[in-house]
Amino acid sequence: MEALFIGQTYIDVTVLADAIPTGDDKAVAKDYAVSFGGNAVTAAFACAKLGVKPDLLASLANDWLGHMFSDMAARYDIALHPRPVKRSSLSFVIPNKGKRAILRARDDRYLHPFPSLNLDGCRLLHLDGHQPDAAMAYAKACREKGILTSLDGGSVRSNTADLLGFIDVAVVAENFCEQMELTPGEMLTLLHARGCRIGAVTLGERGMVWIDAAAEKREMPALPVPSSRIVDTSGAGDVFHGAYCYAYLANPEGAWEDRFRFARGASAHAIQYLGNEAKLPTLADIAAARAAFEPAA
Repeated sequence: MEALFIGQTYIDVTVLADAIPTGDDKAVAKDYAVSFGGNAVTAAFACAKLGVKPDLLASLANDWLGHMFSDMAARYDIALHPRPVKRSSLSFVIPNKGKRAILRARDDRYLHPFPSLNLDGCRLLHLDGHQPDAAMAYAKACREKGILTSLDGGSVRSNTADLLGFIDVAVVAENFCEQMELTPGEMLTLLHARGCRIGAVTLGERGMVWIDAAAEKREMPALPVPSSRIVDTSGAGDVFHGAYCYAYLANPEGAWEDRFRFARGASAHAIQYLGNEAKLPTLADIAAARAAFEPAA
């Protein structure tokens, strides 16, 4: 095991349409995509596509959607450690002018305790806060073993305050700050005070602010992808997380600024495609996005 990702599995149905009908109205979508979904799950697939095949501890149902997800994981050589649930979870995603509306149907009533996995050889743990019992247990275990721990803080969850004490790299969303009634700058200060070596707040089209191990706060603007090329922003943040996890695993001695710039290129590629699987970048895709959109040095 090189890396372990823990999260909640979704099957995403992404529909590109001018409007969503109500009442007895009907409409025909322009396009659609069906793919794997979930924050840490999508990050794991992104990491795998880039070249490091992680292990994935995720919810899994014994239904036809669950079988489809298992096939997806096998196709990407992801070692899947299922935590059984009764029904698969679904996300209905509707992109619209750079934003996206999401309707979720989730089953997170786990039928069994989380599995105990051998962490020998593991170099990174990535969490999204789902499966809070597993997240806390593995964060503690990885901290004891000196394994880098990473958190995708999309929203505040029941154990977030405790979990942060075992996180090395916390990259949270602006919504996370709003839920805690903090500005992005105040959040960076909090993350540093809680012991996170690297903290960041993603701001969508406004880029990212982050704090390094020396408590220096920095800004990183988003790459200027033309609006005419933006198709679907959902999942781009998850691709960002998967890309910096890959960058760390590929070069543990590298600088976090370089890893974030690499991940920013991955997100710039991702938003040009519909559905999570289509937006997963290769190394060549990231290089092309950076060449096209990064300002000349």
